Amino acid sequence: MANRLTTYLKLHKVSLILALLSMLFYYTFAYHLERTDFPKLVGLFAALFFLCYKLIQFEKWNVNFLFSVGLLSRFVFLFAEPNLSQDFYRFIWDGELVRNFLNPYVAVPNTLVSETNPIISNAEQLHQGMGGLSARHYSNYPPLNQLLFALATFLGGKSILGAIIGLRSIIILADVGIFYFGRKLLKKLNKSPHLIFWYFLNPLILVELTGNLHFEGVMLFFFVWALYLISVHKWQWAAVVYACSISVKLVPLLFLPLFLKHLKLKKSISFYSIIGVSSLLLFLPFYSSDFLANYSKTIGLWFSNFEFNASLWNVVKQIGIQFNAKPWELIKTYGKVTPILTIITVVLFTFLRKNEKLPVLITSMLWVLALYYFQSATVHPWYIIFLVTLTIFTPYRFALIWSAMAVLSYYAYSQTDFKENAWLLLLEYISVFAFVIYEFITYRNKT
Repeated sequence: MANRLTTYLKLHKVSLILALLSMLFYYTFAYHLERTDFPKLVGLFAALFFLCYKLIQFEKWNVNFLFSVGLLSRFVFLFAEPNLSQDFYRFIWDGELVRNFLNPYVAVPNTLVSETNPIISNAEQLHQGMGGLSARHYSNYPPLNQLLFALATFLGGKSILGAIIGLRSIIILADVGIFYFGRKLLKKLNKSPHLIFWYFLNPLILVELTGNLHFEGVMLFFFVWALYLISVHKWQWAAVVYACSISVKLVPLLFLPLFLKHLKLKKSISFYSIIGVSSLLLFLPFYSSDFLANYSKTIGLWFSNFEFNASLWNVVKQIGIQFNAKPWELIKTYGKVTPILTIITVVLFTFLRKNEKLPVLITSMLWVLALYYFQSATVHPWYIIFLVTLTIFTPYRFALIWSAMAVLSYYAYSQTDFKENAWLLLLEYISVFAFVIYEFITYRNKT
C-alpha cells in the first residue's frame, strides 16, 4: 500500500502541486479579495486559468483525480460570503418570503421592509445588501428557483451564512450532476468525456457559481440532463426536465423552436405540450392577478434599461452619440429591436440548419445564444457559462476564450461610478471575435 502511494505521488507530483496551488488561489479569491482590487482579481483569474489548462493537459484521462480537484476547489468556498456579486441577498430575501408562504412576485422589498415584517429573518440587512436597484423591483427569478431559495433558507435557519451554505450546497450538487450527465452525453456524441472538465474545472464556473451563488449551474443541470434523455430517445421525460430548466432560468426558452426538426412535427407538439403543462404547474403556486404584469415588467427592464459588458450595443451607442442621440433614450429603442433580431435568428437556425442530428442541434443552440449575447446590452460574466457548457459538445471553443476574458468587465467594479473601460471591453471582444473567425476558417477547411 505504501509503495503504491509512493509511486502515485512520484507519477503525479507536478499535478498535485498544481492542484494545491489552484486551491490556494481559490482560497485567496474567496476570503482575501475585494472586488475593487482589479489587478489582484485579474491576476488570480489568469493564474487559475493557466492551472486549469495544465491540469487538464496532464491528467485528462485521470477522471477521479480531476473530479476530486474540482470538488475540493468548490468546498474551499463553502463558508465564504460572495465578493463579486450582491445578488445572493435577494436570493435569501425571496427564499424567506417563499418559505413563509409570501409571494415574491407581488411586492417589492422597499415596500415590505417598511412594514417591518418580523417573518423575514434579517430583513434590514438583506434589504440593504441587495442594493437599491434590486430593492425597488419585483423578483425576476422563475418559480423552481424560488423554491430552491426557500429550501436554502430553511436549511440555513435564521442565519445569512447558513442560507449561503444552503445555496452553495445546491449549486455544488448541480455541478456534480452536470459532470455526471455531461460525460454520458459526450459519450453518446462520440466525443472525449474528458471535455467535461473544461466546465468542471473552469475558473469562471467555480467563481461565479460556487463563489457568487448564481443559479446558472442549476439551470444547466436540468438542461444537460434533458439533452441526455433526448439522446437516448426518452423525449417525454426530457420535456419534464427541460421545463425544470426553464423554471430556474428562462434562457432555454430560446431553443424550443430548434427541436422542431429534431423531433419531427408530431413529437414536437407533444414535447412542447409537456413543457407547457409542467411549466404552468410550477408557476401555479405563485399565480395572482398581478403576477404576469409584475413579472413581465421586471424582465423587460433587462432589454431597455441596463447595460454592462456589451459588444454591439457599445458600437451602436458610440455611433448614436456622434449624431447627438441620447444614450438613455437610444437604449430603449435598441431594447425593442433586439428581441426582434433574436426571433429572426432563432427562425433562421430552426429552418436552415439540419437539426435532425443532435450534434447539429446543440451547435445551433450555441450560435443562437452567442448571437443573442453579442447583440445584448447586458452580458454579465456568468451568462457566458451557458456557452461554455454548450461548446464542449460542439467543435467550437471560442466560449472558453470568452470565459477567460470576461473578467476584464469587472474593471467597472473598481470604479466608484461603475464606469466601464472601453479599451478593456475592446480587448475582450477582439479576442473573442478573432477566435470565432479563426474557428470558422479552420472548421470550413476541415469540412
